[in-house]
Amino acid sequence: MGASADVSARSGRAAPRIALVAGEDSGDLLGAGLIGELRQRYPEAKFAGVGGERMRAVGFDAWWPSDALAVMGLGEVLAHLPRLLRLRAALRRKLLDWQPHVFIGIDAPDFNLRLERALKSRGIATVHYVSPSVWAWRAGRAARIGRSAARVLCLFPMEPAIYARHGVDAVFVGHPMADRAALDPDRHGARARLGVPADARLLALLPGSRGSEIQRLAPVFLDAAALLLERHPRLRLVAPMANARCHAQFSDLLSQARARHPSLEQASAEGRFSIVDDATPDALAAADVALLASGTAALEALLAKAPTVIGYIVAPSTAWIVRAFGLIKSRYYALPNVLADAPLMPELLQEDCTAPHLALALDAALAADADTRGAYIARCREIHEQLRRGADERAADAVAGVLDRTGYAT
Repeated sequence: MGASADVSARSGRAAPRIALVAGEDSGDLLGAGLIGELRQRYPEAKFAGVGGERMRAVGFDAWWPSDALAVMGLGEVLAHLPRLLRLRAALRRKLLDWQPHVFIGIDAPDFNLRLERALKSRGIATVHYVSPSVWAWRAGRAARIGRSAARVLCLFPMEPAIYARHGVDAVFVGHPMADRAALDPDRHGARARLGVPADARLLALLPGSRGSEIQRLAPVFLDAAALLLERHPRLRLVAPMANARCHAQFSDLLSQARARHPSLEQASAEGRFSIVDDATPDALAAADVALLASGTAALEALLAKAPTVIGYIVAPSTAWIVRAFGLIKSRYYALPNVLADAPLMPELLQEDCTAPHLALALDAALAADADTRGAYIARCREIHEQLRRGADERAADAVAGVLDRTGYAT
């Protein structure tokens, strides 16, 4: 443990009140790990705000559930905007009444940063956990984030330097996902759990976790898989789904694709195509190659050392705005490529994200020789080690530093 335990007991100061707002399942996971480490330092601390089941399991008082903020996509955000604004106003009033010693906004920047700024202006110390992608677009946002948060906790090593240019206190804590993932994935164990023979060739399909992503990407991913099956008739396929809603949506799209492609129909009939729930780590560890949407799954694929092809399509209006205004500043779109500063995983975006192009890239990955695959695995492992820093503990140390600066005595 990085900071001394039970600071409040030693110093005679009051146990701190720590507020957190985590807006999604990933934020709930980060919040639970952070609370666990902070409780070791401050056993009598009170934790409250917005969180999910994992945070509640470690003693968090959830005034609202985290899924109250789980809104994706511009259209959905606009539809829920009045409710979200009312929620933020009610939460701000409750926080000002409770007077936490520190407020920690976990991800959800559109919701949390404005709330942080309002609290900071009233003298409450604020921390923002998970930097928005300032390395990819609108790096100038770093200065505005600094006006909201006294300290930013970064998951990736290239982020603090961007904040430093704007005089913002930012700390690289590492990524909890890298802490949990094995440096050397258990490929044989993963295949056994999935029921995949040790000598089979396996393609993992991950078309995203949002309904709009699955609707756009699953048809082209399945068309690409059908083309690959024509070249590799005994290929097996696995599609791990994030939840029951994703499972049902993907199943419907697979039924439509089977009507278009006899190869998919045959693979399904022979039990060589399975849709599984809550098995993304196993699917990626077991796969010879993965086809997936950019996002968290791309990082999971890197940690699993799975050869991967990235395919992504956004709404045409979004693509036009991004291109017209030059919003993307990074050379790469997928996070593993940004971390590697090289095209570690082929990226096929928008017009390039077609079934023939995807199938060609997947076929090349399957055909890679042992030296090529070994070099890929070694680079993934190197990045994994860079991210594996004990993030929960380091994040708690960073929050403790902010708390100590406040002098939180009653």
